Amino acid sequence: MGIGPESGPAVPLVDLRASTDAIRHALLADVEKLLDTGAFVNGPAVESFEHEFAATCGRRFAIGTASGLDALTIGLRALGLEEGDEVIVPAMTFIATFEAVVHAGGRVIVVDVGEEDACMDPATVEAAAGPRTRFLLPVHLYGQMADMRELRASAADHGLAILEDACQAHGAERDGLVAGAAGAAAAFSFYPSKNLGAMGDAGALVVDDEGAATKARALREHGQTGVYESDHVGLTSRLDTLQALVLLHKLPLLQSWNAERARAASFYDESLRGVGDLRLPKRVAGAKHVWHVYQVRTRDPEALGAFLGGRGIGTKRHYPEPPHLSAAFADLGYSAGSFPVAEAIARETLSLPLFPGITDEQLQAVVDAIAEFFARG
Repeated sequence: MGIGPESGPAVPLVDLRASTDAIRHALLADVEKLLDTGAFVNGPAVESFEHEFAATCGRRFAIGTASGLDALTIGLRALGLEEGDEVIVPAMTFIATFEAVVHAGGRVIVVDVGEEDACMDPATVEAAAGPRTRFLLPVHLYGQMADMRELRASAADHGLAILEDACQAHGAERDGLVAGAAGAAAAFSFYPSKNLGAMGDAGALVVDDEGAATKARALREHGQTGVYESDHVGLTSRLDTLQALVLLHKLPLLQSWNAERARAASFYDESLRGVGDLRLPKRVAGAKHVWHVYQVRTRDPEALGAFLGGRGIGTKRHYPEPPHLSAAFADLGYSAGSFPVAEAIARETLSLPLFPGITDEQLQAVVDAIAEFFARG
């Protein structure tokens, strides 16, 4: 049978069935118990997952939240952000990074990213930091950890706290540092397609400071420090017990799933080198990339994506509109050309299928279709 849209997507961008099937029976047994206990909010599984995830990240505390955005927002507030404080963020990221700063009461200061890793360029921090700057919010984009060794040095020079946006980097490492343990705190997302994904929205903040952890727990539940005693204006952002159960079952499999992603990325690296005008992801020395996505750069990603879609192959543009050029953040005053490296990445990037369980046949189908596209000119 040929590959084509008439038979449905032959190679979806993301297929969660393998990761779901790996935990299906054990999870269903736990869900049956949950239905009997009725501990749907703040059940024992939440605390168990928090303990296990904190240990995985090398942190003292993990605070489960309803989403990665909430983890970022709560993290900034728990670390002491005050109204009007400036937060330096990279121009190439999902818009949630910018949103978190605004929700926490801060002011977004944007800097460009590096060509090598598409993450915050440490060289830009010096010019961006001012008297009201209080935080760096680097993003470990696509599963590649930012250069935290240099960013930590810059932060120390300017007296800045670092909150890592590690929402795409579960298990990533660089220069001996682990994603989640390289700043004052770190925020993770467990959106279903993440390397460690729930079956709905979920997130977590990891931190060592006990005071920040205590404040974060209060902020996620109406600012309460006791029953009906609120010290802060908080949120409703609890991690559901059901999602905690899912994550508890998936966490022990994270490393093996990351290894599968790395194998698929190597297949693409070897098979697509020199094909057309493709620019493949760069591998940074001393880094363990966990390949949340595999993104190529090409002159016309829309045309390549449309061609692959016609062959039943799923692709996605991550993130064709940088947040600083969105209508939502027009008040920041940036325009096209403000951050040329990030904007070039946004124009040229296309993400290829990548997920645990992807087969060599599926990977070869992607490679063959890309080669056909460029052969046709």
